Amino acid sequence: MRLPRIALTMGDPAGIGPEIAVRLARAVSAGKTSPAEVVIYGAPDIIEEAVRRFAPGFTPKVVPCSELKFSQMRPGKLDACCGLTALECFRTATLDAITGKVDAVVTCPMNKAAVNLAGIPFTGHTELLASLCGVRDFVMMQSAGNLRVVFVTTHISLAQVPSAVTFDRIVTVTHLLRDAIVAEGIVHPKIAVAALNPHAGENGNMGMEDENVVKPAVRALADEGINIQGPFPPDTLFIENIRSQFDGIVSMYHDQGHIPFKMLAFDRGVNSTLGLPVIRTSVDHGTAFEIAWKGSASIGSLTAAFELARKRAVSRIANA
Repeated sequence: MRLPRIALTMGDPAGIGPEIAVRLARAVSAGKTSPAEVVIYGAPDIIEEAVRRFAPGFTPKVVPCSELKFSQMRPGKLDACCGLTALECFRTATLDAITGKVDAVVTCPMNKAAVNLAGIPFTGHTELLASLCGVRDFVMMQSAGNLRVVFVTTHISLAQVPSAVTFDRIVTVTHLLRDAIVAEGIVHPKIAVAALNPHAGENGNMGMEDENVVKPAVRALADEGINIQGPFPPDTLFIENIRSQFDGIVSMYHDQGHIPFKMLAFDRGVNSTLGLPVIRTSVDHGTAFEIAWKGSASIGSLTAAFELARKRAVSRIANA
């Protein structure tokens, strides 16, 4: 069987993306990870400078996506040109995945503010990826080993969350989570659902959303034969002796799931998008401008993202 071809986007050039991209590509080339063909999507001059500083002597495979020069950007500084470069790298890699030129896309961090500074509305990789693929039913998943968290809502304001948490959305997200866990070899996954309100709404005394929306969705999913429980009070669901009973958790909104997940697995967490025709994983951290181009960034999360993307790509190639 052929090696999977993995597209690795360099992310925002002013952040840690170029450093961790070349370091991971070198590690793969040196046989320090699972085998794959890694191609960096980025600005050649930026990648060349990153290699010179952080991976001397290594020659990565590069797909040119921008003519931005290292001399034209400022490490650690928010810049519209860097946002545009990162966006183009991601867009090019995604289109190559859609057409089958690569088997998976692994993304280094972009800076949303930099893209928006260029006048392009951008809420995140996940939403843009779904748009490029023409997909409506998708979900972000954070994972680290047996800890898996999906999100009913993501990049919207907290004020918008209650109206966006619907019966249909909870059901769709749970199906995508269940399918992803089954694909990892767990035949009958056990899933927990977080409540929207504190104390799961206290029987309606702290809001009716859990009574009117979340509980009916959980009952409907259970009637389908899915092993599901909840809604659980969010402040206790992530305690070890509770979360360890489950293979996946459905979170209602961004920070409800992201905060505990990053507390538990910041340096090894992986962000992936479920429900798409392409495989995409990402680091679970930001551009880290404060340490950009200083040689101190960890590649732990990126390595985990690469390994998960590779695993999924190998499975898809084998079943093609």
